[in-house]
Amino acid sequence: MPKYLIDANLPYYFSLWRGDDYVHVFDLNDEWTDQEIWEYARQHSLTIVTKDTDFSHMVMLQEPPPRVIHIRLGNMKMREFFKILSRVWEECCEMSQQYKLVRVFPDRIEGIG
Repeated sequence: MPKYLIDANLPYYFSLWRGDDYVHVFDLNDEWTDQEIWEYARQHSLTIVTKDTDFSHMVMLQEPPPRVIHIRLGNMKMREFFKILSRVWEECCEMSQQYKLVRVFPDRIEGIG
């Protein structure tokens, strides 16, 4: 059963997000609005992984589920994106159990709420 819902703004073919713990929006309905993604994640107790700031705002106004991992790495080559996330992904997943919002920056990870 999936634990994480990967938003459409993140790569579909990404080795960190392969396996039963992950489902990508493209596998469900790539035309869903943010609200539809939110509702699906809420109903299935998923953590949304996204680059979309809207989900960070939404999670601050409500109690989980869903939780949000907000990737704030900016624009970069896929190789650098993968390198940074590979280094911190396990910690992000652990923090998302404790915090309703985890923000991932190039130089740090923040847990909020």
